Amino acid sequence: MTDIECAMDESGTTQNRRARRSHVLMAASIEVDGIAVAVKLRNLSPEGALVEAAQLPTVGTSVVFRKKELNLAGRVAWVTAGRAGIAFDTLLDPGAVLRHVPRTKPQPKLDFRRPGIRSGDLSAGERQIAHDWIWGDPIQNRRD
Repeated sequence: MTDIECAMDESGTTQNRRARRSHVLMAASIEVDGIAVAVKLRNLSPEGALVEAAQLPTVGTSVVFRKKELNLAGRVAWVTAGRAGIAFDTLLDPGAVLRHVPRTKPQPKLDFRRPGIRSGDLSAGERQIAHDWIWGDPIQNRRD
């Protein structure tokens, strides 16, 4: 398995898949008889795509899948509950698949540690309280 294929694989090992898929949520379109239909692209593999839309063509309909400069002829393999599987007529190169999958943005590391106490920031009275609390007997230093 190549590095590109590993990067594309986001499916579980228990799924019976012919090709590895990249799970995405991006805008795309399918063209049916010269009419473009806006769809949400849910996943993409070298063999096909999972799309979602309110109105989808019927099973067996020839379509052209479009995502930016990517244009692939295919057919509708299945339709159910607002989703459809598009089977491409030709295999899509794995590298071309990854060009259309957005890279995740690095998240900044957050530091939630409490700042330390610095003796220079304490008044003389505060330093005495801290000293008594650390070194003294808490029962004797307690003020009621």
